[in-house]
Amino acid sequence: MNAANLRVRIALSLMLIALLCVSFGCASKTSKFPQQEKGGTSSKKKSKSKGTGTQRPYVIKGVTYYPIPSAVGYMEQGLASWYGEPFHGRKTSNGETYDMYGDTAAHKTLPMDTMLLVKNLENGKSTVVRINDRGPFVQERIIDLSYTKAKTLGVVGKGTAKVEIVALGAQVPEEEEVMVAQGPEKPSTPGQPKPKPKPHKAPPPTPDFDKGNFYVQVGAFVKIENARTLAKAFAKRGRDVIIQQYPAAGMNLYRVMIFASNSLAKAKIYEKQMEAEGFRHALLLAR
Repeated sequence: MNAANLRVRIALSLMLIALLCVSFGCASKTSKFPQQEKGGTSSKKKSKSKGTGTQRPYVIKGVTYYPIPSAVGYMEQGLASWYGEPFHGRKTSNGETYDMYGDTAAHKTLPMDTMLLVKNLENGKSTVVRINDRGPFVQERIIDLSYTKAKTLGVVGKGTAKVEIVALGAQVPEEEEVMVAQGPEKPSTPGQPKPKPKPHKAPPPTPDFDKGNFYVQVGAFVKIENARTLAKAFAKRGRDVIIQQYPAAGMNLYRVMIFASNSLAKAKIYEKQMEAEGFRHALLLAR
């Protein structure tokens, strides 16, 4: 093979290699497969835990409500109302079917399944309800009772009554209770007695209504810088301020909490004072 033919073959080979590189290079710039999130699972396959949606902020009539992450130590005073027809049989905020003859109630920000002790301050009657809905969205009203519970408290005739609500905890789902009480039994040795089931824990004692550490939430922010600015303004007044971080709707919020009093009655007065100063969404909390 002479030198001229060799040079032609080398040139053709280089051109072929160049064409192949260009073809494969263009194909590698795009992918036909959707990107997966960290952990190797597609976002479509992720399952949301029950109740996650009910903890997201929501807007009613232009007002944004921020459900709180925990009801521990929660106390509040205000007006209770009740709802029956035409809501009976409709879906509640957590997906249940509303039963006006049940033992449930609606609250704007408490976690779903929170158990509340509700005391009618006008006649001294008390009852326990479970939160499964949102509302009432009327000024001064803090809880909407089912018809049965409103009747127990003597609220049905008047329509509303001044009440005090105290968080007792969250109800254990029925399927979990069955698993605890009727779980799979281990095979026992002949002649050996079966182990006794564990007794259920006694309900927590009713707390003193008027004693505790009470704070008033005056704002909730996505950016911590905004929370710090508001906190500094109250610190200059000589108030004790806490910035509390809590998750909501897949993000972190920062709420500014001002210490109000160790007395619930005085704390309610401070809450009204904050509302009068322009903090119309001031919220009384206990820690």
